Amino acid sequence: MNIQLKKGLLEVCILAVLKKGDSYGYQIIKDISECIEISESTLYPILKRLEANGYVETYSVEHNSRLRKYYQITLSGKKHIEDFLYDWKKIMDIYFFIGGKSYE
Repeated sequence: MNIQLKKGLLEVCILAVLKKGDSYGYQIIKDISECIEISESTLYPILKRLEANGYVETYSVEHNSRLRKYYQITLSGKKHIEDFLYDWKKIMDIYFFIGGKSYE
């Protein structure tokens, strides 16, 4: 898979997980790994970028005497998902128009 496409797709997958509820790194990896492979070294830079872009916010909760960092999707993050899906549909429309087929 093209690295740029995978990068954008992973961002949306992470946001989709967080749309279901706040979560922390290890759990996000478990949830996403059911569909697409992701490692900690891939996840955390994406989370940092999502936070810098205002798509997620963080907070900490004590768990087993340690602080666990949780990620929460923002309204901008939800809008980012919608924009991605809209763009994806436009790409599919173009692809199937050129190919002369419908995917519906």
